[in-house]
Amino acid sequence: MIKSMTGYGRGQAEVNGVSFSVEIKTVNHRYADVKIKSPRLLAPLESEIKKQVLTVLKRGKIDLFISQEHTSTIASIPVIDEPVAKAYIEAFNHLRSISGLSGEISLEFLAAQKDVLVLKDTEFASDDVWNCLTLAIDSALASLQEMRNKEGAATAVDISNRLELLSQSLVTIEQLAASVPLEWQQKLQDRLARLQVNDGDPQRVAQEIAIFADRCDISEELSRFSSHLSQFNDLLQRQEPVGRQLDFLVQELNREANTMGSKSNDADLTRQVVTVKSELEKIREQVQNIE
Repeated sequence: MIKSMTGYGRGQAEVNGVSFSVEIKTVNHRYADVKIKSPRLLAPLESEIKKQVLTVLKRGKIDLFISQEHTSTIASIPVIDEPVAKAYIEAFNHLRSISGLSGEISLEFLAAQKDVLVLKDTEFASDDVWNCLTLAIDSALASLQEMRNKEGAATAVDISNRLELLSQSLVTIEQLAASVPLEWQQKLQDRLARLQVNDGDPQRVAQEIAIFADRCDISEELSRFSSHLSQFNDLLQRQEPVGRQLDFLVQELNREANTMGSKSNDADLTRQVVTVKSELEKIREQVQNIE
């Protein structure tokens, strides 16, 4: 099944007071490139998170956004930093002694000082954190895959239609290519007649025609082009990611089309080759977004 590399998915899960929300955005990329933005408590798990994502996504620029959701359980609690509080008290007492001023340090005033009270994240069981995170990621990946599958299916239909147009053009090119040497032979004979060369060397004329026919022969290119089209259609039916293989085949098809164009000595044949190259360019753009 053809899958697009563009998509979006969101998932959320809660386990024993631990809750995470995960968003995944993907766009086309030559390789698999995973970027993760997550709370600090998940930093040690980033390598495992990447492994989980890459078991499903094989190509694309993958942005993963993980946020910790607030639940009925308090996510963080205020904690007194005692050394900092004592340092403030000592500093205020020293200031009072050197200034000669009187005054008491109120609890409210002390608590309002920077870093006296700090918020500390509630510690959750590591198994609960990982289990919750895994569920949220799986949910986001399932949502993402649904979108990528739909877009991939539409892309496959479009490519298949264009491959059919290429097959039709190939038949026309083959027919035109067969008539090119005959047309050139007639033009050569007409030219000799205009020059009133009635007793031209038949062997020399035949040799010139043979050289021309060999120079403009595209039978090998047509055969390879047809083979590549067949492989392309086969790959569209595969279940595994085939984007890179399709990209390679498009390059090979373009190579054969360019060779056919360079050998063309007929206006109609040239127009058909230009049409083929135009369709190949449209297919190439579509293939760039296939996983």
